[in-house]
Amino acid sequence: MAQVVATKLLHNSFVSTASSGSLNSQIEKIKPSGFASKVLSSYNGRISPSHHRVLTVTARRAADLQVVPVTPEDVPKIEEQMYQSKEVLPSSKGMWSKPIVKRKTKIVCTIGPSTNTKEMIWKLAEAGMNVARMNMSHGDHASHQKVIDLVKEYNAQSKDNVIAIMLDTKGPEVRSGDLPQPVNLISGQEFTFTIKRGVGTADCVSVNYDDFVNDVEAGDMLLVDGGMMSLLVKSKTEDSVKCEVVDGGELKSRRHLNVRGKSATLPSITEKDWDDIKFGVDNQVDFYAVSFVKDAEVIHELKNYLKSCGADIQVIPKIESADSIPNLHSIITASDGAMVARGDLGAELPIEEVPLLQEEIIRMCRSMGKAVIVATNMLESMIVHPTPTRAEVSDIAIAVREGADAVMLSGETAHGKFPLKAVNVMHTVSLRTESSIMGGGTVSSLNQAYKNHMSEMFAYHATSMSNTLGTSIVVFTRTSTMAVILSHYRPNGTIFAFTDEKRVQQKLALYQGVCPIYMEFSEDSEETFANALAVLKNQGMMKEGEHVALLQSGKQPIWRFQSTHNIQVRKV
Repeated sequence: MAQVVATKLLHNSFVSTASSGSLNSQIEKIKPSGFASKVLSSYNGRISPSHHRVLTVTARRAADLQVVPVTPEDVPKIEEQMYQSKEVLPSSKGMWSKPIVKRKTKIVCTIGPSTNTKEMIWKLAEAGMNVARMNMSHGDHASHQKVIDLVKEYNAQSKDNVIAIMLDTKGPEVRSGDLPQPVNLISGQEFTFTIKRGVGTADCVSVNYDDFVNDVEAGDMLLVDGGMMSLLVKSKTEDSVKCEVVDGGELKSRRHLNVRGKSATLPSITEKDWDDIKFGVDNQVDFYAVSFVKDAEVIHELKNYLKSCGADIQVIPKIESADSIPNLHSIITASDGAMVARGDLGAELPIEEVPLLQEEIIRMCRSMGKAVIVATNMLESMIVHPTPTRAEVSDIAIAVREGADAVMLSGETAHGKFPLKAVNVMHTVSLRTESSIMGGGTVSSLNQAYKNHMSEMFAYHATSMSNTLGTSIVVFTRTSTMAVILSHYRPNGTIFAFTDEKRVQQKLALYQGVCPIYMEFSEDSEETFANALAVLKNQGMMKEGEHVALLQSGKQPIWRFQSTHNIQVRKV
């Protein structure tokens, strides 16, 4: 407690030493610059002298953060500039230098034919991948086992990086059957879907779901591949659904089918999914992304199963069905986070609702301290093109600004032509966007649910202190709890989370702003603190003379009594 009070007095003395005249000047110096002034300052030579005084405050910051590169060759250049830029604000007596800039928003990469080799996984990791995702809708256990083994091999060899493993279940997908050749659907023509097996003609095809006829009604809009084609249901019989083509196209085998505004009455976890989940337990994956979750009962069922297996695997429901929206709060409460799966979400609901739902899901996860991933179509054009559309760049920036823990690449890295360039674009756009908002905001309000918990209180005040002093935060954890809580408050500096548990290190790879580091703990706290600061210095994460806020709190005490919590400021 004394350390907290001492720090507060130090801060107060810094403010009170100025006279009333110089106080305004001091406040003006430490006030974060706006985005517009950072942009304008790059045109300093073209602006009249009367504007010079306003722009000089932000001149150096803008110069350090100019253009977002989108090619692998440019990435080291911008990172070197940002790493050399030690000041968020102009230096002044009493202000400490800011820590090295690291990307806070994490990147989830789907591994597929384009990236399932040792060479590519290593390159993805070095380019910025934080989580390797396996889509169980494709491939078999043997191919996924190969990827898991390669990621684990990378983690064993890497000294300063770690990749988490995510297994994404297939879920109860409704698909059309096989066709001998693609069928060209023309607007206005009739086309039939049937639950009879083995049908594939120019005007009729099978569906793999026996209750398909019961789930649809005349007037429903049937979408193929998320809206690439659409058909209006006209009538139905005991085994067939007759439709009129609204938006035509080429219908191929095994296409994904949705009914606008409705979800299939299939169970969220199928028999195949349970086999895949058992596969994940055997391989100790870190996360399950569960497809087409409709209610919290599915989450409870899976968590109970994992508990019976003694498996420490976090459950991330994919919000992608119409039925999940009314149950959103209970689903996220029961889970460890959520994924905004915008593809099927935009097929089952009007597309204009998707941006609003994305913002709401992120807000809800943030308020509960849960991880949130934004997924689908983020860099879709880069599956075949080496550069993104400008709308895709804005899409990434919006997700970062809204507070997502992670952004995800699907086909871009699974089967795309430019997987490494896609990761580099996501990395640099996220980094640039973060630099525009870092230091400009205040600590998010202490959530009402947290106010009775000492650990959350200390995380809140540690964040406020580190933002005021311009430092990073060091925390020691064996359960990940304290690092996750700190991540919720989004401190400006990096959260260096030291742990002596490999599984905890991997789990923390998903959380925004957390840099998880594995290190053996000593019986002596001071020795461990010194070792941790030495690691940060030796790996170039901090420089000698910089300060760091060291937080001791959490549900499981390490080197302290249960009733004792403290925040220290130490010099590297």
